[in-house]
Amino acid sequence: MRIFLFLFLSTVVLEMYSCESPENQTVTLDDVNLNIDSLIQAHPDSIPLLLKRGEMRIENYTYDLALVDAAKAFRLDTNNLKARLLYAEVINRRDTRSPAEVETAQRLYKSIIMKQPKNLKALVGLAATYTYQRDFNSSFEQINKALRIDKHYRDGYVLKGTNYTMIGDRDKAISSYKTAIQQDPEFYAAYLLLAQLYQDDNNPQCLEYYKSAAKIKPELEGQLRFYIAYCEQEYGDIETAKTLYRKMATDTIEANVLMGLFHQARIKQFTDNNLDSAIYLYKSALKTEPRHVESWHNLGMCFDGLGNKTQALKSFAKALEYNPNFELSRVYADSIRFL
Repeated sequence: MRIFLFLFLSTVVLEMYSCESPENQTVTLDDVNLNIDSLIQAHPDSIPLLLKRGEMRIENYTYDLALVDAAKAFRLDTNNLKARLLYAEVINRRDTRSPAEVETAQRLYKSIIMKQPKNLKALVGLAATYTYQRDFNSSFEQINKALRIDKHYRDGYVLKGTNYTMIGDRDKAISSYKTAIQQDPEFYAAYLLLAQLYQDDNNPQCLEYYKSAAKIKPELEGQLRFYIAYCEQEYGDIETAKTLYRKMATDTIEANVLMGLFHQARIKQFTDNNLDSAIYLYKSALKTEPRHVESWHNLGMCFDGLGNKTQALKSFAKALEYNPNFELSRVYADSIRFL
């Protein structure tokens, strides 16, 4: 998930320097109300400021933006270990990273560890490069080094959970994520990871963890609304699910509108057995996204349930027009065509 927040400098004193002004300059407490972007605009070659904004962008998962700051800071001083670490962290976390970029991050982490053997970020970052390469033994080795230095280091347990998930040991993955939460009860991402694992296992506890995540970051509740609604529908209160889907249908994001309408329709069709209302909602969903194959398929089922074979076949044909490999519609259409 990409999360965009506007963060400002708090009470912090930064030493800055600029290529236009060789002398060191200091940001005092009088500057704390300034936006960090304005500060960097005034001092474009300040490594401390670039590092600060890069770290803030990493925390907000805006890795492409963080890469701009990290790369510039690293170019300005390749011997600066903080700049080297930030650059490694950014390129190692981006979804679009290539194997060559991971190898670059790996070399940077190793060079940092040679100088700072107890650098926990570098140790776990190095472990993450091995995870990417599916060298889990080396990954666990680096994680365990970090945890021997600090047994409360949250990120070590998170990466352990990721490793265990990838190798198929879900019980240990869940245990690792729970341990991460014990170290940091406000760790939003771990609640999401646990929720997803439980949801994959059809475990009702997924609802609890999605709700906990929403409480930690209420400003992101809208992004979690579908997951909470779906788990309410499956394991909780169907009326709460309906309310959440109705909220989604009034969203400004088209994908949310589609899912809100589609899942309201599914409830009308499969839970309430109200096919007329389901048809209306599926048609509303298709106005939002005419290529939504599942809506066309379920619409066909509704028409068949009402005895309107002609409209049912037309709906199945539409589903297959947009996805010729959607076998559910092909099989269903064949089953009613000659009746």
